Amino acid sequence: MQFELQKALPVLERTPQVVESLLYGLPDEWIHNNEGGDTWTPFEIVAHLIHGEKTDWIPRAQVILGEGNKEFVPFDMKGHIKEGKGKTLSQLLDEFKILRKENLAQLQALGPTEEMLDLTGIHPSLGTVTLRHLLASWVVHDLTHIHQLSRVMAKQYSEAVGPWKQFMGVLGGKR
Repeated sequence: MQFELQKALPVLERTPQVVESLLYGLPDEWIHNNEGGDTWTPFEIVAHLIHGEKTDWIPRAQVILGEGNKEFVPFDMKGHIKEGKGKTLSQLLDEFKILRKENLAQLQALGPTEEMLDLTGIHPSLGTVTLRHLLASWVVHDLTHIHQLSRVMAKQYSEAVGPWKQFMGVLGGKR
């Protein structure tokens, strides 16, 4: 499927609702556990989404569409730590909804045309990318973290499902 902004917007609009529906009001065991090691908890994933709203998608679109230097500022993969500090999950979910709504309004105000979607910027590790690449990646990034949330939560019951684990694709089974 080719990227079309009007088809991407409904996914971007729904992500905060999906995340909130999945996480709001759950006990701490669900939101503060990870998959082991250096992986993220659902709380950290939401904080990461907020950090992206503040520093990634729209700021990079503005770099592409602006004059002068087309180099993106490197993304801080630990920026979520600061975003979550001293906040509750409920506060993060509310902040994510507000930021996403504002960012989508900014995107629509930019009014990207087909020609604008082909304009380029310079990613620190990927090199030349287009606005089309960036916006399509925003959608897939959302879906990646929705998938990640489901996987992290499912892994909390990895042993509890017993022999059914073989049928649970989210736990590495065959389905």
